[in-house]
Amino acid sequence: MAAVTAAMVKELREMTGAGMMDCKKALAATEGDMDKAVEFLREKGLAGAAKKAGRIAAEGIVVTAMTEDEKKAVVVEVNAETDFVAKNEKFQNYAADVAAQALTTEAGDMDAFMAETWAKDTTLTVKEALSSQISIIGENMNIRRFEQVKEENGFVASYIHAGGRIGVLVDVETDVINDAVKEMAKNVAMQCAALKPQYTCRDEVSAEFIEHEKGILMAQIMNDPKEASKPEKVIQGMIQGRINKEMKEICLLDQVYVKAEDGKQSVSQYIAEVAKANNAKIAIKKFVRFETGEGMEKKNEDFAAEVAKQMGM
Repeated sequence: MAAVTAAMVKELREMTGAGMMDCKKALAATEGDMDKAVEFLREKGLAGAAKKAGRIAAEGIVVTAMTEDEKKAVVVEVNAETDFVAKNEKFQNYAADVAAQALTTEAGDMDAFMAETWAKDTTLTVKEALSSQISIIGENMNIRRFEQVKEENGFVASYIHAGGRIGVLVDVETDVINDAVKEMAKNVAMQCAALKPQYTCRDEVSAEFIEHEKGILMAQIMNDPKEASKPEKVIQGMIQGRINKEMKEICLLDQVYVKAEDGKQSVSQYIAEVAKANNAKIAIKKFVRFETGEGMEKKNEDFAAEVAKQMGM
């Protein structure tokens, strides 16, 4: 067996564009035979993938998958470089396969997920299958994140906007599951997509966050001589009023329900209305909202505004 040298690894890497460790592994598996090593990497889908790895993959798609009983669901974001590829059927089928895998995985983080066996081809890991897709599709791709939601005492609702630009899961605890309750859950999911809440309810907002916001509001008041001259009780009332207003913007259940006819009904009031009409106990325990490329370097597009427009806001 020929010894694998650094020069051989370098040569193979230049020939294929594969990663250094992958090249070393290929040479070891083929006893230093360069041609066989190239074929090894091609079979694994690794040849050519690394050359594209430096390019930003900030477009893509958000996909959901759900068990038949709707007790468990997952939302996944898979990225590509261009919107053109994101709309490609091969890419979308691959993203659906990733979601199917993420629905059943027990991986606690992305590293563990990428290292597990790819269900569609057990000779590959998830990472190797991704590299194969990069070679096939021809541009950099990335499985960015996933999150599972489980609810034994109710169901999980999902909503996908604009072909995968935004994906939402809503955890619904309820003792009644019928069309009306499911419609309510879908509407709440659409609310999440449109108004982008940060929290489900006020209980999730930390005391530190509230104190920080109060500090900022106090500084604003103190910088305005007219406001600063008001009695302390009035100032504290002003601060609390502004905090309450902010909570109505960032907490899902406090937000004004976008389909409210009077423009005043909150999401929590809407849920209570549906619960009463169906003699049900309903609680929204959490939501997960993924927006393609959020926080990444990409063209700025206001998808939340687009959803709101579709909902007639």
